[in-house]
Amino acid sequence: MRVSDICLEKLKEFEGLRTKAYLDAAGVPTIGYGHTQGVRMGDVISEYWAEMFLKADLYDVEKQVDSLGHWNQPQFDALVSFAFNIGFWKLKTSELLKTIRNGGNMRAIKKEFMRWVWAGGKKQKGLERRRAWEAKRFFEADELEPMKVRDWSDFHQ
Repeated sequence: MRVSDICLEKLKEFEGLRTKAYLDAAGVPTIGYGHTQGVRMGDVISEYWAEMFLKADLYDVEKQVDSLGHWNQPQFDALVSFAFNIGFWKLKTSELLKTIRNGGNMRAIKKEFMRWVWAGGKKQKGLERRRAWEAKRFFEADELEPMKVRDWSDFHQ
C-alpha cells in the first residue's frame, strides 16, 4: 500500500521544505522534507529532489506499516505519518498500536495519538497539529471502499 496524495501533501506541510542542510533538534544533518541519510552540512537540493527523497524515505515506512496489519487508506496514512515522524519501532511497541489492535474506541485511539506531542520535555504546537490530523485521518471514511466492494460483473456482460 502507498500513502495517498492527501497524506503526501500533509507530510510536506508538517515536515517543511528546507533546501539547505541543517541540524535537526537531535543534531542530525537534515535536508528537504526531513531526509537524513547521507546528508552533510553544506548540501543543497532542489524542491524536486526533496520530494524524491521524501518518497524514497516513505517507501520503507510504508512497507513497515503494511506489515502490521490490514488498513484502509485513511488508517494507513495516519499510521505512516506517525511512524515517519517518531520512528517505526516506537509505533510498533506503542500503546497506540495496542489500543487499535484491541479494538479501542475512537476516544481511546485519539487519546493515544495525542500522547505523542512532546519533544525536548515541552509540548510542541506543531506536534499537536500533526497528531490531531493523524487522529482525524485515522477515522475518516475510505474514499475507495465503495469501489473495492462493488460487484463489477455487470460490466462484463
